[in-house]
Amino acid sequence: MQLTAQASPRTGARDADGMAVASFVLGLLGLLVLNVFLGPIAIVLASVALWRGTARRGRAYLGLGLGVADLLVLVAFMQLDSTPSWSF
Repeated sequence: MQLTAQASPRTGARDADGMAVASFVLGLLGLLVLNVFLGPIAIVLASVALWRGTARRGRAYLGLGLGVADLLVLVAFMQLDSTPSWSF
């Protein structure tokens, strides 16, 4: 008896939905800590989720916006401190 793993047709969409949610959560978390890392990750995850046709488009767009906001917050604090990084 041979067992083969077959992906259901919904697996790719479910993965894209998970990426959309993950981008939103990481983008939101990135506003508080590690925005230099979490911002770009949120942007990439949201872009891939939208490219794969996620059913959670709103969440993906929020993750994309929050990822960009993470980087803007980083740039704003770098300008205020005149340093390459910032801390609380």
